[in-house]
Amino acid sequence: MTEPTADVPNAPEPAERAATEPTTAAPGVESAAASADAPAGRRADETDSGPAPTIIVLTEEALKPVDVDKILGLHEDDAPTYRVLVPADTERNLLSSFLNHLSLFEMREALESLRPVDRSEAHTDADAALSTTLAEFGGHDVVATGEITADDPMPTLVEEVARLGALEVVVVTEPHAVEDTFHTDWASRAREALGVPVLHMYAGDWRLG
Repeated sequence: MTEPTADVPNAPEPAERAATEPTTAAPGVESAAASADAPAGRRADETDSGPAPTIIVLTEEALKPVDVDKILGLHEDDAPTYRVLVPADTERNLLSSFLNHLSLFEMREALESLRPVDRSEAHTDADAALSTTLAEFGGHDVVATGEITADDPMPTLVEEVARLGALEVVVVTEPHAVEDTFHTDWASRAREALGVPVLHMYAGDWRLG
């Protein structure tokens, strides 16, 4: 005599189990559903980027439209802010200025460079150069601030790069035969002192120093 057997519910087929049981993603691997909800090109757990990067511009004179256009074109996709530094040239090296102008056959400028520097006039010129430069940046609807530095801008430049976490430094000058030849120009000194890229541009020109 056989014993009666208890009714056992039909177990789901293997394919049915796979469809009904929850799956656990391996550590470090996103599920397809999570990835589908994320915008294209971004991970699901990716957050918005932080504040815009800062480019520091060190210039010895008012920037021309061509200068500003070139600087803005360097990082169009990054939408950076700009910090402009203009030294007050109150202690110009007369001999160096004379030789620089002479090497460029600028005889009138060479003779004028031998005149003693008027400190008040130097500050006024620096202030005008800063205002003009900030206005040029403002015309492109970008954020730009600035300040006048001491004759030697390196201490302020180093401080500003550290304070702002600058992405790059752009140095804009006229060609200086003596400084450029012996690598004592601002760009060369900045490259030695800073840990960020330093680009040297000649004012009103598309050439790089």
